Amino acid sequence: MGGRRLSREMALKALFQIDLVNTNMEEALKYTFENDELLDEVKEFSFILVKGVLSNLIEIDKVINLSTNNWSLERITNIDRSILRIAIYEILFLKNIPKSVSINEAVELAKKYGTKSSFSFVNGVLGKINKEE
Repeated sequence: MGGRRLSREMALKALFQIDLVNTNMEEALKYTFENDELLDEVKEFSFILVKGVLSNLIEIDKVINLSTNNWSLERITNIDRSILRIAIYEILFLKNIPKSVSINEAVELAKKYGTKSSFSFVNGVLGKINKEE
């Protein structure tokens, strides 16, 4: 598995914890990293993603809301919400990553961690955002 993909998985696990049990970023990342021997670059990119999502959460959630025909965030599963937040952060703020890569990585995370319909939901929302960008 590539370093960036693993970083996204670690960021997803941390954001899921933060969203689900309302822990802080440091605790979530510490817990996420403690069971895996990860390269520093994997940890670093995970940290960038988690910090970036949390720092821009209001704007990211507004984009999700507009792109889901005003669904409430609570209507979206925690895992799908976290996946979307990571991908939207990348699309809006990490211009060195092609949008298609961010979307593909999000779809792969949804296939691995989401429900049967998660990947198509995530792909649809991000496709809509990509067209609007």
